[in-house]
Amino acid sequence: MLVYTFDGTLDGLLSAVFDAYFRRQQPEMLMAEGEQLPLFCEEVYQVPTIDEKARRVWAGLEKRLKSDVLKLIATSWLSEEKDLATPLFRYIYKVFQSDSTKAKARQTPVPSGGVGGGYNFADPDVLYVTNTARRVMHEQLRMKQFIRFQKAKDGTYLGVVSPDNNVLPLIINHFRDRFGDQSWLIYDAKRHYGYYYADGESPIRVTFENEAEVPFDLSNGKLNDDVLSTDDQLFQELWRTYFKAICIRERINPKKQLSDMPRRYWKYMTEKQ
Repeated sequence: MLVYTFDGTLDGLLSAVFDAYFRRQQPEMLMAEGEQLPLFCEEVYQVPTIDEKARRVWAGLEKRLKSDVLKLIATSWLSEEKDLATPLFRYIYKVFQSDSTKAKARQTPVPSGGVGGGYNFADPDVLYVTNTARRVMHEQLRMKQFIRFQKAKDGTYLGVVSPDNNVLPLIINHFRDRFGDQSWLIYDAKRHYGYYYADGESPIRVTFENEAEVPFDLSNGKLNDDVLSTDDQLFQELWRTYFKAICIRERINPKKQLSDMPRRYWKYMTEKQ
């Protein structure tokens, strides 16, 4: 069994596709560095991540696939699912393989197979990548619904999240368009980074050197009392009161509630605190 290992980045994966073609090999698995190799591994090739190689592979995909399929590939990567590497590698490899096969067989009317421009869901790799991307898109929709902002005394709004998938890059433009006249910070406590927006400028990616000193609690997203706006304290209490008031106890359906609002989001939601 031939195994390729890479640095765990998308550029590394694209570099692996480039090297596989250059070396005329089809590895059975693509694994991140440090992962346990399979029992019957006979050969391991360490893929060096080279930006130029990654750029050329992505440019090749842009020529061969529609924009929505490219978006699907990029979105699936935001799942951070370690088992995605091999099917995504094979998916991209087969895009080029199919194109090459068709170029050699233009004299025959018989289809050459392949991933069908990214829509051949009978291909297990296409189906795996597509389903992964769909899960990411589903969660980014939930993030738009479930983020709760708190207002600091300086007028900045804070929203803390901890999604299963790395969806912040997918939702930032939504909040920029919706709250373009406000300053805000959306912070991913799980991945330790966020996006800050102010003054109509493009959102910027931010990290903190020492998270222990940030003015909010990463475990529940609450701003410290000394920086929380007095008005926001009132609004939070009003929101909790409203949430309780509209509840019809005779119609409580915990199973339905958990389906619509999974428990993993509750710790950052004002009405559940």
